Amino acid sequence: MTTVIETKEELEMYNLLRLKSALKLEVAGMKHSKGSVYALVKRRFGFKGSKESVLQQLINHINTKYLVDFVQ
Repeated sequence: MTTVIETKEELEMYNLLRLKSALKLEVAGMKHSKGSVYALVKRRFGFKGSKESVLQQLINHINTKYLVDFVQ
């Protein structure tokens, strides 16, 4: 199955979901080869707290921004 990203909003949501997935792996103990996703998300969005807290803040941001409640 192929998904086509056609709009700027779809691309932005894809990137947010990609960050969420990478941060979720980092919370589980894996490391990203390009550096800390945790630090990137904190810097980009101004979130504060532990990795778990920042992950939850990112999920809340995605759900609020796109008026969805399916991102876990």
